[in-house]
Amino acid sequence: MVALAAIGVSLIIFTWWPLAVRSARASELEQELVRMGRDLERVEDLVQQLGQMEAQYLQLRDMFGSGGAGVGAPRGLFPPLAEPSPDEQSGGPVRGSPPSFWPLSERGFVTQGLHSGAAEGHPGLDIAVPSGSYIWSAGDGVVVEVGEDAVYGRFVVIDHGSEVRTLYGHTSETFVERGEEVHARQVVALSGSTGRSSAPHLHFEVIVEGKPVDPLGFVEQPG
Repeated sequence: MVALAAIGVSLIIFTWWPLAVRSARASELEQELVRMGRDLERVEDLVQQLGQMEAQYLQLRDMFGSGGAGVGAPRGLFPPLAEPSPDEQSGGPVRGSPPSFWPLSERGFVTQGLHSGAAEGHPGLDIAVPSGSYIWSAGDGVVVEVGEDAVYGRFVVIDHGSEVRTLYGHTSETFVERGEEVHARQVVALSGSTGRSSAPHLHFEVIVEGKPVDPLGFVEQPG
């Protein structure tokens, strides 16, 4: 009897043990499936976010030209300048110096440079900086325009003489007035994201004889 009982217990153990192992394994697999499901949800969320970001990027590229977020005005959309002042009409030379200083207190990050093209032209530099960074005059000169429009937002234009002007766009605040003389590295505005802009940055142009030229031919980004 004892022997038969022992055999019966052994059979039960040998039968139950694989079932217990399978049950434990099944529980582990269920937990793993739950974890994988959560990971899949995260991946799907990331894919959705990437899709939205790509759509926004394409929209910005179509609006402003290729080059990434924070881009400024496309070629040919210069802000309208006011009529010349009596001093300017007199034909006297403007006291100034060629732009040669980086126009920001921050080094910033150049997100787009000057390039031409009917569809994707861009007339200057876009320099990403934190909002409220100091914008400096790139050289001595006279302020010939301070204004605001839908493209450049709040902007400043400085005449440096010899038909050379600089433009500072998308500013959050300006500190100069038309007709005011400014010196190189004088603070004229604060950076912002006004006008046609997707993020805080400075849109900086150098205009020679009425045409935009590469600002990096005049100023050098700090190291």
